[in-house]
Amino acid sequence: MWSQSAGNAGTVAGTVTDATGAIVPGATVSIENPVSGYSRVTTTDGSGHYQFTNLPLNPYHVVVSLTGFASSTQDIQVRSFVPIAVKTTLMVGATSTVVDVTGSDLVENDSTFHTDVDRGLFDKLPLESQSSSLSSLVTLASPGVAADSNGLFHGLGDHASNSFSIDGQPITDQQSKVFSNQIPSNSIQSIEVISGAPPAEFGGKTSLVIQVTTRSGLGVRKPTGSVTTSYGTFGSATAGVDLSYGGEKWGNFIEVDGLNTGRFLDPPEFTVFHDKGNEANVFDRIDRQLTPVDSIHLNLNYSRSWFQTPNAFDNLNVQNVISGGGGANPIFGNVGNTDQRSKIGTFDIAPTYTRTIGANSVFNFGPYIRKDQYDYYPSGNPLADLGPPNLQNQTISQTRSLTNAGVHTDFSYVKGINNIKVGANYSQTFLRESDTLGVVANTFNSPCTDGAANPVNGFTDPSQCAAAGLFPNDGMLAKTLGSQTLAFNPVLLPFDLTRGGGQFNFIGRTDVKEVALYVEDQIKAGNWLFNVGIRGDLYNGLTVARQAEPRVGIAYSVKQTNTVLRLSYARTLETPFNENLVLSSEGCGNEVLSPLLLCTPGVSGNLQPGYRNEFHAGLQQAFGKNFVISGDYIWKYTHNAFDFSVLGNTPITFPIDWHNSKIPGFALRADVPNFHNLSAFVVMSSVAARFFPPQVAGAGATVGNGGFPFRIDHDERYNQTTHVQYQIAGKHSPWVGFNWRFDSGLTAGSVPCYNVTDPNSLCNPANGGPSITINGQPGIDLSGLTPDQQFQAGLTCNGVKATPFVGIPGNQCLASQLTSKLVSIPAPGTENDDKNPPRIQERSLFDASIGQDNLFSGDKNKWSLRLTGVNITNKYALYNFLSTFSGTHYVTPRALTAELGFHF
Repeated sequence: MWSQSAGNAGTVAGTVTDATGAIVPGATVSIENPVSGYSRVTTTDGSGHYQFTNLPLNPYHVVVSLTGFASSTQDIQVRSFVPIAVKTTLMVGATSTVVDVTGSDLVENDSTFHTDVDRGLFDKLPLESQSSSLSSLVTLASPGVAADSNGLFHGLGDHASNSFSIDGQPITDQQSKVFSNQIPSNSIQSIEVISGAPPAEFGGKTSLVIQVTTRSGLGVRKPTGSVTTSYGTFGSATAGVDLSYGGEKWGNFIEVDGLNTGRFLDPPEFTVFHDKGNEANVFDRIDRQLTPVDSIHLNLNYSRSWFQTPNAFDNLNVQNVISGGGGANPIFGNVGNTDQRSKIGTFDIAPTYTRTIGANSVFNFGPYIRKDQYDYYPSGNPLADLGPPNLQNQTISQTRSLTNAGVHTDFSYVKGINNIKVGANYSQTFLRESDTLGVVANTFNSPCTDGAANPVNGFTDPSQCAAAGLFPNDGMLAKTLGSQTLAFNPVLLPFDLTRGGGQFNFIGRTDVKEVALYVEDQIKAGNWLFNVGIRGDLYNGLTVARQAEPRVGIAYSVKQTNTVLRLSYARTLETPFNENLVLSSEGCGNEVLSPLLLCTPGVSGNLQPGYRNEFHAGLQQAFGKNFVISGDYIWKYTHNAFDFSVLGNTPITFPIDWHNSKIPGFALRADVPNFHNLSAFVVMSSVAARFFPPQVAGAGATVGNGGFPFRIDHDERYNQTTHVQYQIAGKHSPWVGFNWRFDSGLTAGSVPCYNVTDPNSLCNPANGGPSITINGQPGIDLSGLTPDQQFQAGLTCNGVKATPFVGIPGNQCLASQLTSKLVSIPAPGTENDDKNPPRIQERSLFDASIGQDNLFSGDKNKWSLRLTGVNITNKYALYNFLSTFSGTHYVTPRALTAELGFHF
């Protein structure tokens, strides 16, 4: 008996004989998926046996060849963890060295739209983010994904509603680099991104389900590995080593890497400063076959990252109160530059026990524990954390941990037309939050105002105002004049650092318990394939929900034309995000936190789980043997739709809950697997993200206050990525790769515009908007933006550009004369938060790479060299502008990197 996959990947084992039934040793056996690029080769042993383990669940083309015999080809569907036994008989004849791929090898009779990517592709795909390369890979290679800053990606119209399955371990918490540390991409063998209706085995965050198969040393009798190092723009340096080794019944793969860079996060300025960061990763996978039917698999991972919160020009030489803050004449001075930093430590331990039961069944049992420890540090002088009045009025520090412990188990049975899987998952997430906050803006909680209801510096009590010729800030004058000034809140006075106060401490904790049970069956009947299943979720956190969720899919294969037609439906339970869940749930009930979180009166603190009905209709079509397309049209209707809001200019984000959302759109992928050494793919999508007020739960939000539908800030009309890769002819010739990413632009509700008709618009004067008239003509008041924010938006008025320190003259501009190359400003009278919101300007980004995998023509040991350029045209563009969730960020300026590797 040979080693086999631990039960979260497929196994194909075979025996090769000749026409007389005699065993055939030394035959070459290859297995490949031409679309994903997965390819492996082995030889039969002295007993005529061969085996492939750790196979992603996909269709494969298997070729057996030996000199003096005609090659044998077979198509195999690996759709279960149950090992597949293959018998091959070689006939005497001429050997063919050509792998005959046909159109039928390019399509899958599957009702679920998904994308398969093997490391053969992403080893050569120019990726933007070195610290979140898995996110970059999913963004570039999967349709329906809107790119955002800091490794965030929004799948099919939802904010980060993505889950990962790492060798069967479910991870539903956010994985961008401001929340967690991702599994290093060098430890990954292949990924499958499910963007269709999720099968019953998947729950939690299911807009995108990313199944990851890690690399294994199982059966690798001769140690193999690589040592790489790179250096590039922004002083970015990396180093990494990986090693695979094992035998017939055991294996180990270990990977260690590190990164140090001057541009860790995407900053709010195209010019990079105060943006250093570093990261280190260790991943180890251990496989061991205990008996012919029992095996174990263990994943061990630890990652640590440290990084600065990037500064804007507004964060330099911050002016704040240095004395006398409680008197009539506070003294202001330079309190230094903002210096906010974060540290994240992540560990993961995930063993899996697998037992093969007979020839048709496999049982898996896998406990796991995963922890993210997040620490956020304010500036050494907390008063330096003061940002623009519309952005940050508080200083904050945080220590937060998210520990997810649980167990998943499943039983797979394959017989005849049925492929049945029954499983369960129990998880308990321990949330611990500790926040320290203080007011650092002297006018945020002013006891006094002037006659125009403008807040005035100094003083500690409204009774002091009259003597200074001022007015008590009780809200009455502001209401009379229509001012947005907040009334003085005496509860905040003890925590106002500008008036001699101290800091407020908030400690929150809860345990979120989740139980899921599911059963599903994939039924193959001729050209028909039926996926039927049901899932039951029990959620018990700060709120409770229980739901049964049917999942149904139908696919029909038209073999004559290599066409697959499909329909699917899924009901899913939508649960709140765990990050800062306690702060968002309890903060608005706290008299100190409520004004700091901008809580809306009447909004509940209990974020109730919601539910979604989603429908998919699609097809897959092969054209000959060199081109295949696959696409879906999508309808998603969610009750209690979740999003995030943010506390100032910090990574302290918290979940909020809207009444409902409607998300229609399409996603499409086209592949050229290999045509004369050329391979290529195109992914494209157009997905709306329409959200409907009111906000029903969570802390404060700054959009949707008009009560009308709006596009959330990750809505994007259209995006596409084209990747082309070419292996230059010749035994030792280099390869080249090229990306073109086009984005039509995310919604940017904070872009100033002129509109007096849309009652939901922030441009409406009734909502405090900047719409004014200048000499009777439509005008825009820009005083709500600092000069630097005007510069970040690229604003130009009648040819005069805003600079980081000098804004538009007079902070007013005729609407017809206000333009920008970075944001799209609706024409006067046309802005509508649902149909025509302000957006980031469309952009095209180009990346390129060139490499040689065997510089010195070595047989056993090889040297490689790779040159990569990201944004090679140095496009000056934004991801977002004053986003409710993440603020302002620019895309990466031109970044060049050289990587040298040694492979043995």
